[in-house]
Amino acid sequence: MSFTLGSGVTGLLGPNGAGKTTLLETLVTLLPPADGRVAVLGEELGSRAGRKEVRRRIGFLPQRFGYHPGFTVSEFLTYVAWTKGMEQARARQAVEDATKLVDLDERAGTRMRKLSGGMLQRAGIAAALVHRPELLVLDEPTVGLDPRQRAEFRSLIRRLADTTPVLLSTHLTDDVSAMCGSVLVLAEGNIAFQGTPQRLVDTGRADDLGDNDLERGYNAILYRDRDTAPRHSSAGDPLASGEGES
Repeated sequence: MSFTLGSGVTGLLGPNGAGKTTLLETLVTLLPPADGRVAVLGEELGSRAGRKEVRRRIGFLPQRFGYHPGFTVSEFLTYVAWTKGMEQARARQAVEDATKLVDLDERAGTRMRKLSGGMLQRAGIAAALVHRPELLVLDEPTVGLDPRQRAEFRSLIRRLADTTPVLLSTHLTDDVSAMCGSVLVLAEGNIAFQGTPQRLVDTGRADDLGDNDLERGYNAILYRDRDTAPRHSSAGDPLASGEGES
């Protein structure tokens, strides 16, 4: 697969097992490509130097991120900045900037275990942003949030996307409608669709499965022409093989 991310938020949709998390974890260097060539921000992931450079230049928020519950928000972000190789003086300012950016500056001294679900997600975003990455990768960031927390989170991501490109994996078409200027649909390890949300809507018909126009377009891409859908590679996980660029 090959795709290019522009400015703003790109939504990554796909059914369970399509390989969304595998794709993201390959792009952020948590998983090695089994075969082929993968380049992110112009850096080749096949070399140790390339992987190190990509880690320095991107931010990643997985579905569940680790933290010491006894750390304060500030201590947690300081630790993350240290793992990114930031010097102490620079890290201090970066932590202050990150907490303000996600509206947690008044909670900087709060222990992580005392944060609400929405605040915890904002702390995760701050951790992904503390080193000022050139690309932000989010894996199902709104799972487990209540409607108000989800609305606050979407507003935050829209603000961040003004300066940092975002690749966001989600199962929720509402997330795509609210945040995304472009969409990728993943099916069996291949890009089945790439375009704007409106173009995805236009793909659907009234008789396609779905509760809204975007869902109908999504289901049309995946299931209407099932006989012509891309098939799994016989060489193993198709997401970890072949050529991919971002």
